[in-house]
Amino acid sequence: MSGDPFDVLTMGRIGVDVYPLQVGVSLREVETFGKYLGGSATNVAVAAARHGRRSAVITRTGEDPFGQFLHDALRRFGVDDRWVTAVPGLPTPVTFCEIFPPDHFPIYFYRWPKAPDLEIAADELDLDAIRAARIFWVTVTGLCAEPSRSATLAALQARGRSGLTVLDLDYRPVFWPSREEARRWVQQALGHVNVAVGNLDECDTAVGLREPKAAADALRDHGVELVVVKQGPDGVLAADGRAEVQVPPLPVEVVNGIGAGDAFGGALCHGLLAGWELGRVMRFANAAGAIVASRLACADAMPDSAEVEALLRGGSGGLKSEAGAQVVGGHAEPSGSPPVNKGSPGA
Repeated sequence: MSGDPFDVLTMGRIGVDVYPLQVGVSLREVETFGKYLGGSATNVAVAAARHGRRSAVITRTGEDPFGQFLHDALRRFGVDDRWVTAVPGLPTPVTFCEIFPPDHFPIYFYRWPKAPDLEIAADELDLDAIRAARIFWVTVTGLCAEPSRSATLAALQARGRSGLTVLDLDYRPVFWPSREEARRWVQQALGHVNVAVGNLDECDTAVGLREPKAAADALRDHGVELVVVKQGPDGVLAADGRAEVQVPPLPVEVVNGIGAGDAFGGALCHGLLAGWELGRVMRFANAAGAIVASRLACADAMPDSAEVEALLRGGSGGLKSEAGAQVVGGHAEPSGSPPVNKGSPGA
C-alpha cells in the first residue's frame, strides 16, 4: 500500500447500468437508454466520495470498452480505481431495468458466462490497504462463487474486525442456488464484521428472522456491534447495544428506487466516520436514499452532503425530482409508497 489509508474501501460488484429513458414503459417498447456506472459496492464508494471521503473499490471488469467506461466513470466520481483490473475473456456485466414507479423496478442481469467481479482472487488483494482502511465494506454477493468467496473471507479475516468492517447483506436470489446456501456463507462472514446492513428479506437470509428487532438481536449474537435493518415504508431500525433508534422514511415521488440503498450506505459511512450520534447518522442516510429514489440513475444520482442537509433542514435543495415532485416542508408529495431503502440490485 502507498499513500494515506482510505476512508472507505469497498469490494464487490461493478457493471454498466443501462436504464430506459422512458418511465412506465416495458423494455420491449423502450427506444432510448442511458448508460451509467453501477454495482452496489461500487455505488457505495461513489456515494462516500460525494460526501468528501477518500474512497476506492476492489473489483474486476471485462477487457472491453465497457470496462474502460467504468474506469472513466470512477475517476470522474473521485473513486480510486487502482484495484479495478480486467479479466480477459469475460465481458463487463450489463444490467437493464424497467421503471414503473413507485415500487416496481424489474432487474435483468447479464453476467454470463461469469461476472469478472466474481474472479477476484485472494492472492491479488492488498491486505495492508484493507487493514488500514477506516471502513472496509463487502457484500454478500461476493460470497456466491469462487474465487470471490475465498477472497472476501480472506480479506475479512485479515481485517480482523478492525476499524469499521461492514457486511452489506445484499442477497440476490438469482446469484444463489438457495437461501439456505447463502445463509451458510453469510454466517461465516458475520463472524468477521462489526457492522451489518440489510433489509428484512436479507435479514431473513442471514439469520432466518424477518421481525426487525429479533433479526437485529440475532445479528448482534453473531458479534456484530451495529445492525441496520431497513424496513421500507416503516423506516430504518438501528441498534448498537447502547442505543436503538427507529427513523421513519422520507416520502418522495419515486422515479427509480434502485440505488437508494447504496446512497444510504455511502451516507452511513460518512456519518459513522464523522462520529455522529446514531439517530443523526440514520436520518442523514435515510435522506440520501430518498434523494436518489427521486432520480433516474444510481451512481450519477448520488447527492453531496449539502444536498442531504438541505433536505433535512426542510429546504428543496436536496430534492430535485426528475418526476417533478412538489416539495413541501422538505418532503416531496408522494405519488405512492415511499422508497424501499434496500441495496441496489447492482447492477
